[in-house]
Formats: sequence, C-alpha cells, structure tokens
Amino acid sequence: MILTDQQILAEIERGNIIIEPYDRSCLGTNSYDVHLGRYLATYRDAVLDARKHNEIETFEIPAEGFVLQPGVLYLGVTDEYTESHAHVPFLEGKSSVGRLGIDIHATAGKGDIGFCNHWTLEISVSMPVRVYHGMPVGQLIYFTVQGDVGTFYNRKANAKYNDRTDKPVESMMWKNSF
Repeated sequence: MILTDQQILAEIERGNIIIEPYDRSCLGTNSYDVHLGRYLATYRDAVLDARKHNEIETFEIPAEGFVLQPGVLYLGVTDEYTESHAHVPFLEGKSSVGRLGIDIHATAGKGDIGFCNHWTLEISVSMPVRVYHGMPVGQLIYFTVQGDVGTFYNRKANAKYNDRTDKPVESMMWKNSF
C-alpha cells in the first residue's frame, strides 16, 4: 500500500520519515515533491568499467541554469535529505519533467528502509534542455512493508551509499565481488 498525504504527515510526526528541508506545499495526495540540488556531475572517462572506480567531475549549476545534452549521463542530487525508518521509499520523475524529455533515474528508483541521505539522480535527456537548481524533479512515494526488517540499510556493513553528502555519488559497483 502507498501512504496518503495524511499518513505521510503522521509518519513524519512519529519520526519514521524525515525530509529536510520540509515544505508542506510539496506534499501531494500520496507523494512528496523533491527538487534538483545545486550540483551535477559527469564521469571523466568516455568508457566506464564496472570493475574500477570511475571518477566524476562535480560542478555547481549556475544561476542561469545548465543545458543538459543527449548522450551524456549526468549525476544529480536532490535538494532534500531524507530518512525512511519504516517504509520503502520510491523516487519517480514528475510528469512535467518527463514531458521535457528528462529521465531522473535509470534503475535506482527504490530506496531501502534505513536509507538516510540525499538521492543521487541518474539523469539523461532526449534533447537539449536547460535545468535549474531548485526545480521540482521527482516525487517520493512511500510503501508499507509486511514483516520485520532484519537489517536497516544505514546499519549494513557493506552499504555503499551511507556517507551523507549533498553532492552526486558515482557508482560503487567496483566494491562488489564478481
């Protein structure tokens, strides 16, 4: 089941959902709107290797915006820091963003219970489009779970994305054994 606006508010009051900064006007019927953070990043190398640490170059979005280009993978970040201690958060792009030809995530739309951080976005575009820091980009939807959680994400010894940052984080696939 998806939490409604009233259930999201109740879970915020209980401390099970944390959103910083929080703005009541961003709460929808059954979701919470999140915004593009101030930083974007691109990979340095033209060819990425899943077994190595692929480094990124991070830059700040200027006040006049930044034009994203097709064929380039941009890593972005949400302005909002979030925590979810009892529900599974899903991040979906806003329809207005999709109608501009912007995809905000390739595969990483689901969070884990215990995820506490800004969300890194895997942004691609179908045509050139100018984006701005603070523009609405997505919405968080919270699902209830059934059963007890054995290990929360923020307590997993092998969790790769626990370090709090307001900058995009590159793939940590290279930390896996394969």
